[in-house]
Amino acid sequence: MPTWNSRGLRGSTLEELINVTNEYYREKNLALVQKIPTPITPTKFNPETRRIEEAFFEKDSTVDYIGVVQGIPICFDAKECVSDTFSLQNIHDHQFRFMTDYEKQGGIAFLIIMFTTRNDFYYMRYSELKIYIDRISEGHPKNFKYAELDDDFFLKGRGGALVPYLEGLSLDLNERDGD
Repeated sequence: MPTWNSRGLRGSTLEELINVTNEYYREKNLALVQKIPTPITPTKFNPETRRIEEAFFEKDSTVDYIGVVQGIPICFDAKECVSDTFSLQNIHDHQFRFMTDYEKQGGIAFLIIMFTTRNDFYYMRYSELKIYIDRISEGHPKNFKYAELDDDFFLKGRGGALVPYLEGLSLDLNERDGD
C-alpha cells in the first residue's frame, strides 16, 4: 500500500488557493464545492507533537473536489506541474474512470492544472483530457505540452477568486452547448 509522506502533499499550494476560491464562491452564492479528503489509516503517531508521522491510504480516492454550481454538478482534480510537460501518469486510472462516469451521469468533470514556474492556471475540460489519454494508444508519449493547450482556458485571477475556475466552466458549458 502507498505510504503517506511529503510526496502526497505536492498539490497543497494549489489546493489552498482553490479552497480560498471555493469559500469566496460560497460566500457569493455562486457555488458550493468541497474538498474530498483521502481516507488514511495512521501507522505512526507522535504523542508529543500530536501529529501523524506515517499512514497508508485506505483506498483509491476519486477526485479532489465535488460540488454544485448554480444547479450544475461538478467534480475536478487539482494538479501542479513544475515544467512545460505534464505527465499523464499524474492522472490515475481510477480518477479518470470516476470522471468518465461522472460525465455519463450529466455532471461536468475537469482538471485545474497549475504550471508553477509560470504561475499559470489552466482549466482542462474532460473532453480535452480524454483526447490526450486516448492518443497514448496510438503511440504518443504519456504527456502533453504547455504549448498544446487552448489559450482560452488559461484562468486569470480576479478579486477573491484566486483560481477562477467558474470562468473555465462557463467556456466549457458554452462549448458543449455549441455541439
